[in-house]
Amino acid sequence: MEDGAQGRGTRLGVLKVVVASGTNLAIRDFTSSDPYVVVRLADKHAKTKVINSCLNPVWNEEMVFSIEEPVGIIKFEVFDRDRFKSDDKMGHAFLDLQPVAGAAKLRRALKLTAGETKLRKVAPSADNCLLSESFVTYADGEIVLDSRLRLHDVESGELFVIIKWTEADAK
Repeated sequence: MEDGAQGRGTRLGVLKVVVASGTNLAIRDFTSSDPYVVVRLADKHAKTKVINSCLNPVWNEEMVFSIEEPVGIIKFEVFDRDRFKSDDKMGHAFLDLQPVAGAAKLRRALKLTAGETKLRKVAPSADNCLLSESFVTYADGEIVLDSRLRLHDVESGELFVIIKWTEADAK
């Protein structure tokens, strides 16, 4: 999914959200589930494909959002696809994009244009669903946050997602 430019003269950056995989997802059918993930950012959303009969799916799907800056909360909702009734909820997770926005400002202040640099550490907190510490890095022109997220309101499950931010002026 890719969003078009929204404002005239507004320089939009690109936020790429890679839904890499799920681990130990909940059973919603007889012995398995048919999971997919809906990613929501403000009024925009995108969805992965359905992986049939799998509790440890690998999607490796990248969603692309054109936005002015990486702010707000990104939400991940996992569902089990059902053919003859409404899809079952399999948990949700969220991640505050503030550490990405802060790292983007730091990259500009440091005038980084090449190489790979760790910009900041992100610890699990009430502002995210992180399972463990993560680092925001700058590499190949992108601000990157790799995240293992614990799913909430479900008996088990984790998501591995990668957030990549490219500013309009980054080269």
